[in-house]
Amino acid sequence: MPSKEEVLEWISENPTLTSKRDIAKAFGIKGAARIDLKRLLKELEAEGHLQKRRKTYRDPESLPPVTVLQILPPDADGDLFARPLEWHGEGDEPKIHVIPRASDPALGAGDRILGRLTKLDEGEIAYEARLIRRIGTNPRRVLGLFRKTAEGGRILPIDKGDGKEWSVASDQSAGAKDGELVEAEQSGPKGRLGLPRARVVARIGDPTAPKAVSLIAIHQHGIPDTFPDEVVSESDQAKPAPLGTREDLRDMPFVTIDPADARDHDDACWAHADDDPKNAGGHVLWVAIADVAQYVTPDTALDREARKRGNSSYFPDRVVPMLPDRLSGDLCSLHEGVPRAVLALRIQIDAHGKKIGHRFTRAMIRSVASLNYGEVQQAQDGQPNARCAPLMEEIITPLYAAYAALSKAKAERQPLALDLPERKIELSDKGDVLSVNFRDRFDAHKLIEEFMVLANVCAAETLIAKKSPLLFRVHEEPSPEKLNALRDTAQAAGLTLAKGQVLQTRHLNQLLDAAAGTEQAELINLSTLRSMTQAYYAPQNFGHFGLALRAYAHFTSPIRRYADLIVHRALITAHGWGSDGLSPETVEKLENTAQHISDTERRSMLAERDTTDRYLAAYMSERIGNEFTGRVSGIARFGVFVKLDETGADGLIPMRELGREYFHFDAETNTLTGSDTGIVIGLGQRVTARLTEAAPVTGGIALELISLDGELVKRAGRGGGKGRGRGGPVRRKAAKAKHKAAKTKRKVTRRRK
Repeated sequence: MPSKEEVLEWISENPTLTSKRDIAKAFGIKGAARIDLKRLLKELEAEGHLQKRRKTYRDPESLPPVTVLQILPPDADGDLFARPLEWHGEGDEPKIHVIPRASDPALGAGDRILGRLTKLDEGEIAYEARLIRRIGTNPRRVLGLFRKTAEGGRILPIDKGDGKEWSVASDQSAGAKDGELVEAEQSGPKGRLGLPRARVVARIGDPTAPKAVSLIAIHQHGIPDTFPDEVVSESDQAKPAPLGTREDLRDMPFVTIDPADARDHDDACWAHADDDPKNAGGHVLWVAIADVAQYVTPDTALDREARKRGNSSYFPDRVVPMLPDRLSGDLCSLHEGVPRAVLALRIQIDAHGKKIGHRFTRAMIRSVASLNYGEVQQAQDGQPNARCAPLMEEIITPLYAAYAALSKAKAERQPLALDLPERKIELSDKGDVLSVNFRDRFDAHKLIEEFMVLANVCAAETLIAKKSPLLFRVHEEPSPEKLNALRDTAQAAGLTLAKGQVLQTRHLNQLLDAAAGTEQAELINLSTLRSMTQAYYAPQNFGHFGLALRAYAHFTSPIRRYADLIVHRALITAHGWGSDGLSPETVEKLENTAQHISDTERRSMLAERDTTDRYLAAYMSERIGNEFTGRVSGIARFGVFVKLDETGADGLIPMRELGREYFHFDAETNTLTGSDTGIVIGLGQRVTARLTEAAPVTGGIALELISLDGELVKRAGRGGGKGRGRGGPVRRKAAKAKHKAAKTKRKVTRRRK
C-alpha cells in the first residue's frame, strides 16, 4: 500500500489518470487491498488534500488537465502567458506559461485556446500549457470505410447522403488498413483529383465491431454530430452569468441527484417543512433548472443549431449533445460548489401533496453536492456514505418527506403505472459488451421524477395564466382500435378491461394491478404500452393522458431538449426578466418547431433502439446454440417475436423454425394455429428457444422454438407428423376451418354475456 504522499504525488504527476482504478493499477493494488486504498483516498478527501469529482480525485486548488485559456500580452522577454477563464480556487489565479510548437499558429493577446496543462513543482509559474486548438476552429469530420490506394487511400462515407470520397495521403492514414471504419477530418482543400483531402484521426476498426455501432446509427439516422465553426466559437466565447438582478439563492443547500454516469446536471432541488402555520404538515419544495436561455439566445448560431438537433441523443458509449460541451458540460451544468444561473421554482404543498401555491424566479444557486440515485437511496435506507451522512438532516430526509406527501396526491390522480424495467448495457473500454442488466429503480428515481413532473405542471399553468405562447407536451388517449386489441389480449389472459365508459388511466391501472405478480404481468404491461399513442409537442393544449394531467409542458431539461428552452424563454418574457425571452420570429414558427422537434425526438429514439439492438446482437453472437427462456411478445405472419428473460432482447422465431406444418395467422386474436398439430401460439406464452443467429450489423436475433409453456413442441412432418409425411403439402384448409369454428364460438359466447 502506497503512502499518502506517494498517492498525492501520482495524482499531481498524472492528472488524467486519477480514478481509483488508475491509482490501483499504478501501485499494483489488487483484490481485498482495494478496500484499504478506498479508505486511504477517503482520508485524503476528508483532510482536504483531494476533491472527488465523479469517479476521479483532484486537488481542489488545481486546474483540470485540459481547460479553456485566454492569452495575455507577451511579457518583456517575449514569453506568452495565459489565464484560466474559470478559476474557483480560494487563492490567486495560477500563472500559466504557454509553450508554442513550431507548427502552432501565431497567438496574440485576447485569443482563446483549449490548452493541455502540465503542472510544475517549483517557481512562480504553476503550469505549462500546450495548444490543442484555437477556439473557433472546428474541422469538418467524416465517418467512412478506408480503401487503400497506391497514393495513400480514400474514404468512402457511410452516410447515404454523402457520396463524395475523400483522399488521404500516405502519411495521413494513421496506419489504417483496407476495409477499416475510420473517422477523419478535412486537412486541406481539394487536391488534383478534385477530392477533399483528409487525415485519419481515429481508427474504429471492423465496421461490424461494437465500438462502431453507435457511430453507424448516428450517421444512418442523420443525427448531426459535429458543430459548425460559428457554433463552437459562440459557445467558447460564453462567460459565466453574473448575479446582476437575479435572486441570490446561493446559500440554499440545493443538490443534484442523477445517474452515476450522468454527463450533465440540469436540475437541482431542496425541500423543507413549511413554517406557515396555515399549512401544518406541509412542505416547501425548491426546483432549480439551468438557465440555458442566458447563453442560447434567439436567432444566433447556437440557437439555430440547437433547434436543428431538437434534443440530445444518448447511446451506451457516447452522447450527441444538443449544445456544445462548453455549455452542456460546463456553464449550464449545475456542478457542485460552482455558482450557476438558473430559473428556480418555489412550490408550496400541503400534507397530502396538493399544490397550494408556486412562484418562479430567475436566480443564482450553488449546488452543495452532486449525488447519484444509488447513494441517496442507500442513505435513506440507513446506510449513508461519507458524502451523504452530513446531508441527511437538512437535505435528504426533507426531500423524502416531501416525496411522501406528493405520493399521496399521485395515488389520487392515478397516472398510468406501467412496470417496464430499463435495460443497461455495460461496455468495456474497447466497446465490447460486458453485461446486459436491468437498471435499478429506487424511490430516489421516483422522487426526482415527481418533483420534475410538478415543476412542469407549474410551468404550463403559469404560462396559461399569463396567456403566453408555449409548447405543450401532449399525450392523447388511445384509439378505439388499439383499446379493442388490448381488451382481446386481456381477455385471453383471463383479465378484463371495462368497456362502454370514458377511458381513464385508473381503468388501465386496475388491469395492470390485476396482472401484477402473475405470469401475464409483463405481457399486459407491454400490451398497454403498445396501445398508447406517441407523445408529441404542440402549441395547443390537448392534455397529457398518461400522466392524467390537464396541462403539461417540458421545463426541466433545457440542456438536452429544445422544447424546454422554448418554455424557459416564455417564462422570461412573461415575467419581464430580460430581452432573451421569446422573439416574435420564434412565436411565428412555433407550429413548425413543434413538428420538427417531435420528429427529431423520434429520430433519436430509433437510433438509440437500433444501437441497443446491435449491441445485444453482438453480445449474443458468442452464444449461438445456447437455449434461452422468454415470453411471446409479438405475432406476425412471418413468425413469432420473443422477449428473452436474461437480456430483454427481442428475437424472431421465423415460420420455418416453428415446424413444417402451415400456421394460420389470426390478426384479431394475435395467434398462430398449426394445421396438423393444432398448436396455438399467442401473446404472453412462456417459451424456451435456441439461438440460431445473431447479426451485429443489423441487430437481428433469430431463434428456434423448443418448448411452449413448458411442453416440448412436436414438429409435424419431421418424422411422422399428423396426416402428412416428410415433404407433404401443408394443410391450409384444415387450419382455416378450425379458426372459423373458433371465431364463431367466441362470437356466440360474447352474445350470451
